Amino acid sequence: MANRSSSTSSKKKLVFVLILCFYLVVVVFPFLWILITSFKSIGEIFGNHPFRIIPENPTIEHYANVILERGILNAVWNSLVVSGVTTIYIVFVATMASYAISRFEFFGKNLLLGVVLAVSMFPQMIVIGPIYNLFVDLGWTNSYGITLPYSSITLPLAVWILVTHFNQIPIALEESAKMDGANRFQTLFRIVFPLAAPGVFTTAIIVFITAWNEFVLAITINSDAAYHTVPVAISFLRTQFEILWGQVAAATIIVTIPTLLIVLFFQKRIVSGLTSGGVKE
Repeated sequence: MANRSSSTSSKKKLVFVLILCFYLVVVVFPFLWILITSFKSIGEIFGNHPFRIIPENPTIEHYANVILERGILNAVWNSLVVSGVTTIYIVFVATMASYAISRFEFFGKNLLLGVVLAVSMFPQMIVIGPIYNLFVDLGWTNSYGITLPYSSITLPLAVWILVTHFNQIPIALEESAKMDGANRFQTLFRIVFPLAAPGVFTTAIIVFITAWNEFVLAITINSDAAYHTVPVAISFLRTQFEILWGQVAAATIIVTIPTLLIVLFFQKRIVSGLTSGGVKE
């Protein structure tokens, strides 16, 4: 019986490993193919053997074109500025709002959370018209002012994540600090925030990546190429008659590096932040 049970367990593990490997191949293959394509010549991309795994004549021509001629590094800088500023002010506002929602009892608190969640469900196409008209009237088009409407995309999710984390911090800690003479702000910054750091950090990463990948608002409000973010810049890698797939692949690899490094470097904090809010002490 023991051998039969052990054999069944081994088969289940083998099936699980095979399914996991298949899933990883499906997920990773598109990125690998983009990397391979970025080193292929135009003739090889559209030639008789477009599915060749190893490029016959590897070239860095596409990388040179997107960096020197297409200004992809300027787009990367724009995305870093827009995403960085958005992350800073959204995390600050969401942290304050989430702490107030978590700690204070007031009429309609659950309704407020529902409204916050409902805002994130509105399609961008519904709000983009009024936002564009407002930016035209204020003269804020073709500027870094695009960070302001990004709050409609990122703030609801940030509030919901942080409320969950603040709810897991025992109120007794704040009451003890109050008895020791600490005021509300001292308690908030010296006790609550350090304990909520994993959730705050995870929220910041999610907000940054969301702002980095946003396309519709960016292309509508900023028509000047000098203010294009990376998704918009990549969409313009084309001529009148064709899409420059080699340059698109090269630009995709370049603009993926910053977010990839962030995720790899902070992956433990991200996992910790996502799981800590789901466990009730």
